[in-house]
Amino acid sequence: MISFRPTEEEKQFMDVASDFAMEIRAAARDCEEAGRPSDTLVKKAEELGFTVMELPESADGLELPLVSQAQILESLCFGDLGVVQGFPGPADADSLLRTAAAAGLDKLGTGFGTAPSAFVDALQGQSLPKETLRLETANGGYRLFGTSRPARGVQFAQRLFVAVADDAGQQAVVVLNQPGDGSTAWRVVEGDIRLGLLTAGVARVAFEDVEIPDEAVVAIGDSAAQWLTAARARIQVLQAARSVGAMQAAVDYVTMYTAGRKAFGQAIAKFQGVSFTVADMAIETAAARNLVLYAAAQIDAGEDGGAQSARLAAARASRSLRFVTSNGVQLLGGHGFVQDYPVEKWMRDGQAQAVLYGRETERLIEYGEVLLGKGGASA
Repeated sequence: MISFRPTEEEKQFMDVASDFAMEIRAAARDCEEAGRPSDTLVKKAEELGFTVMELPESADGLELPLVSQAQILESLCFGDLGVVQGFPGPADADSLLRTAAAAGLDKLGTGFGTAPSAFVDALQGQSLPKETLRLETANGGYRLFGTSRPARGVQFAQRLFVAVADDAGQQAVVVLNQPGDGSTAWRVVEGDIRLGLLTAGVARVAFEDVEIPDEAVVAIGDSAAQWLTAARARIQVLQAARSVGAMQAAVDYVTMYTAGRKAFGQAIAKFQGVSFTVADMAIETAAARNLVLYAAAQIDAGEDGGAQSARLAAARASRSLRFVTSNGVQLLGGHGFVQDYPVEKWMRDGQAQAVLYGRETERLIEYGEVLLGKGGASA
């Protein structure tokens, strides 16, 4: 039997995260107006180690198990999903660094540290505008053209990890650093995500015929595909855990609000139309949490089904986050759309989260393709 009961060490870390989450929530509106988390919050997050939990120890990280990270991230995002998504550091690239050694890329585990980075995945994301990013061979080397889809952390990034297909159809991973001479290796294009996650540095990346040195193409072909599969599974679990934190925040807030508001002489929470909806919200949150923790446990154990479980967890979290936060706004009535209450922000952030990390249909399509592939192989 799998137990998701946190260890004593995890409980202590989660308690610290829960306390910090209340500071995050109190500052969330100001951070959104500023377009980034405050220096005070960033400094504290870094001091507590919350920005390097996924990084390997060789890259100055904590290298925590995925189950531990999922529970801690849920506690943090109970404060505010958008602010947590905006904390500087390796962003989603930390999962690439975490899985680099297993992919035979030990050199990526050292020397990269905690510089602000972003992972631009040009090979996934059907719900976003058509990808135009391409890697072409030229004069014995490579050149990168086009504009990426929106990605988290791009506005703050000093280093990019780019997953892209070359002109032969092979998957490749390119690592680029901004030069220190005032020139730029890429151009940031803002403006696609205007609804939510406004503190997360979301933007596109434009490459205008950028010459790529051979050493910047760190993996290509089957090795790149296997590496990306392992890293994406971890990213999906970690992002789904963040979504669960936002869901639990909405459930708790709506429960408190409906218990305190009265209509026709009784708390509105006692009306079936309200209580049933709150119960549905709580059920969706619990279901998503269990799928996240199950996937995390499988990946930690190195089980073959970990990547598939990660897809299912990501699919359920995407759907549940939008369901829970949208109903949170509805149950507050007119107050749900007023910025004096946090639920409207949580709904906006939830919609943006689904756009960035894929709606449930995308994950289910991937899941189905793998199942059909297995069926065909065994027939």
